[in-house]
Amino acid sequence: MENAASSDASTNAPNAVSKDHKPGRFLMGAILVVYKIFPEDIVQDFGPMKEKVKSILPEFSSIEGWGEEDVAFGLKALLVQVRFPEDKQGLVEEFETALAKIPGVSQAEAFNIRRTSRP
Repeated sequence: MENAASSDASTNAPNAVSKDHKPGRFLMGAILVVYKIFPEDIVQDFGPMKEKVKSILPEFSSIEGWGEEDVAFGLKALLVQVRFPEDKQGLVEEFETALAKIPGVSQAEAFNIRRTSRP
């Protein structure tokens, strides 16, 4: 029985890229980030803020979902999960900075960042 220790097959960087089961074609993974957006005041309807978030979404990125989290005394934070391409550098921080500049936003922070092999 062969295992990783006894295998003579080499492992190198090209092997680290996921194949999509078509010969000669490779796919990169993606970075999933959940941002927590704190409004300046109590918000009853996050609809307008969601539209502003969508309007500043970087190219090649997509919104995977929305949520809300109770903070304190009726204040809620808006949660947004965003998928970024793995091969684009700096998008996570740039988007966080752009979120904090939206009128009505007190602050924004990326609090859950993970890699997925699915593009």
